[in-house]
Amino acid sequence: MSETAKSFVLCPGQGAQAVGMGKAWFDKYPVAAQTFAAADAELGIELSKLCFEGPAEELNRTDIAQAAIYTTSVACYQALMETEAIAPIGFTAGLSLGEFTALHLAGAYDFLDGLRLVRLRGQAMQEAADASESSMVAITGDANEEAINELCDKARGDGILVPANFNSTMQVVVSGSLDACERAVKVANEMGLKPTPLTVAGAFHSPIMAPAADKLAAALDKVEWETPKVPVLSNVTGKLHDNENIASIKKLLVAQLTSPVRWSQSMQWAATNTDMQMVEVAPGKVLTGLMKRIDRKRKVQNHANPAE
Repeated sequence: MSETAKSFVLCPGQGAQAVGMGKAWFDKYPVAAQTFAAADAELGIELSKLCFEGPAEELNRTDIAQAAIYTTSVACYQALMETEAIAPIGFTAGLSLGEFTALHLAGAYDFLDGLRLVRLRGQAMQEAADASESSMVAITGDANEEAINELCDKARGDGILVPANFNSTMQVVVSGSLDACERAVKVANEMGLKPTPLTVAGAFHSPIMAPAADKLAAALDKVEWETPKVPVLSNVTGKLHDNENIASIKKLLVAQLTSPVRWSQSMQWAATNTDMQMVEVAPGKVLTGLMKRIDRKRKVQNHANPAE
């Protein structure tokens, strides 16, 4: 089978959630409904009801949102594959949390093991955020890595401030202690960049998440791993995981919590090295939008909802 006859599946991360997500897949496809039912039973909460009905305040909590997005993405993918609406998976990648979905779709662990991992990850990140006054700021403009490092150096002071998400060549998110983030807004304006403070639980992908990283490391060792069947991109390196080295995959997943997400670099690698049809699974259209900024020539087939 030629490379173009396979799909490059993109899995969204936290921030893609919205009340109502997954409902159309649940209603139309029994396999999707079964996925939501399995998640509800495993977690002992009505996760599906939170996805479909909210309230938004609860769905947006880090400890809920991550499990909700993972479940919705898997339910969507199962329906797409069962109906042959997309070509078989050839490569996969996911933004932050989405990397866990990507690894599941690649066959690294089963659905429930992945669900337990993302639930624990979300809870641990929420706890780390609650323990420290911290935040994140989106920086728009000519946000190359050198400029972002300069901004962080100028605004850090005695606090913590680091690059957190390289979303595209025109948008990078910085993360750190609240006072440093407030200074980052001022410094960004002085540098001719546009800062946008984000409403988030805390400073994700920064050293403030170290306690969460420790908890995730312990949980990853309790999962039954298999060698992924297709290549998976790493957020930390922007390059492919070594599928034959499970220890390396786990190490990079832990590092991801305190390291910048190199999504822009990942998608540049994908655009240069593959010609597969890119497919974004539910929920949302975040990754489709980012690809338009990263490489306008590369089209993404979005599946936030089933085709009519």
